[in-house]
Amino acid sequence: MTEKRRDHIFISEQEHGLPYSKGLTASSLMVTGLGPVRSYRVANTVEQKLTELGQDTVPAEQLRQLTIAVLREEEGDKYAETFIKWQSVAELNIPLIILLGGATGAGKSTIATQLATRLGITRVVSTDAIREVLRSTLTEEMFPTLYASSFEADKAVRQPIPHSGDRLIIGFREQAAAVAVGAQALIDRAIAEGTDMILEGAHLVPGFLESIESDEAVIVPLLIAVEDEELHRSHFYRRGRDTSKRDGDRYLNAFKKIRKIQKYMVNSALMRGVPVIEHVDLDHSLSEVIDHVLLKALNMVEHGADVEGGDRLEGLVETTIDREGSVEREAVS
Repeated sequence: MTEKRRDHIFISEQEHGLPYSKGLTASSLMVTGLGPVRSYRVANTVEQKLTELGQDTVPAEQLRQLTIAVLREEEGDKYAETFIKWQSVAELNIPLIILLGGATGAGKSTIATQLATRLGITRVVSTDAIREVLRSTLTEEMFPTLYASSFEADKAVRQPIPHSGDRLIIGFREQAAAVAVGAQALIDRAIAEGTDMILEGAHLVPGFLESIESDEAVIVPLLIAVEDEELHRSHFYRRGRDTSKRDGDRYLNAFKKIRKIQKYMVNSALMRGVPVIEHVDLDHSLSEVIDHVLLKALNMVEHGADVEGGDRLEGLVETTIDREGSVEREAVS
């Protein structure tokens, strides 16, 4: 008589006794930097190991240890250690809010989209959307800089410009200050709702938000920049292929202004200790962003943020920090 095939292996210690899912496991593994195919392969091996155990249910901690063991065996220590760290971060009982600023064409929207996939964050908001909402309540006559692109804000400035002032930067600052009000409201709401969020846009200038530190959320401000001028310019050639030629020419014609705004934003970030991510390669930039997010989150875990299973997490944090030697606290302050 053949043994009855187990359709599902349920994970105990989880709400409603959820069955093991290769898809969900693969998604959780992608945060380590593994691609979808390799992540799914590891998840499939984990399922095979679970089946070999011959159990209808498996404790969540046993599943975690099995996943780490398979990951270490198939992909190496680097991915296993990163997964351990993210498991501790996943236990945080407070929302994760990532702020990605950067000038036009720096690649922040692409990074935000890919980052959301890897971290399982469903709320991604652009500051351009905030500006559109503000436009619905403030007419062009009331607030002309809101109706201009960030790199054309100089054309909308009506106030007298000091002799030593830069019309473009003054207009951009006026626009960024207005959008910052809406951005702060979104951050406050995400904290109140306990919702993870990625906020990205050219208007996230370091120093314009009321507060980027909170005991109620992991808030990670970052600035995306492209130091190489020709690489930055090439982003607009690619963008031109995806839009009309007129739009592509518009960005290229304003390229010097865009570079000036980037320089201003980088200087603002450096003055305030906001990490600047040099965007050359997407995978490398994503890894850098995730490293900063991880360090900030682990720092909060270590200093007593609201977590579930605190004793186990303290051990995880101590172990991962010991393996690294020491954590650069400056990077997360």
